[in-house]
Amino acid sequence: MGSRDEHFEAFVSARSPALLRTAHLLTGDRGHGEDLLQQALERLYRHWSRIDGDPEGWVRRTLVNLSTDRWRHRGRRPQEGGVLPDHADPTDAHALVEHRHDLVLTLRSLTPRQRAVLVLRYFDDLSEAQVAAALGCSVGTVKSTTSRALAALRAQAATSPLTRSTS
Repeated sequence: MGSRDEHFEAFVSARSPALLRTAHLLTGDRGHGEDLLQQALERLYRHWSRIDGDPEGWVRRTLVNLSTDRWRHRGRRPQEGGVLPDHADPTDAHALVEHRHDLVLTLRSLTPRQRAVLVLRYFDDLSEAQVAAALGCSVGTVKSTTSRALAALRAQAATSPLTRSTS
């Protein structure tokens, strides 16, 4: 096996779990997230020798673009749900699954751009500059999109029957 393949396989092994989480949050469904990540990794492999710098940033941008394209082509937002791919606390696994499901549903209520900004910024812990680079926009656009997305989430939480009943 050549050096190119070894480096690619090492990258995929090391970063796939985090990238799968990102893909899942972008699509709202684990199966669609897996498909999305597979597409992105196939594209990465084809361009591996030409990618300078950060391949993870390249994959994240590809995930966002593929997710947006998928949403546009379907003409509607995906309706599937699922649980996030990480380790649950065995003492309260049911509550964790419910919270994750609620999170995925809430994220699906946002526009694809808003969802991408929040996922990259808060779940992938990227800086505003890194998010801007991944999405091909300005830092100001990241800030304003984040603000609008968080406002939409707050408005949704304020009208949620669960939120009203606990206050």
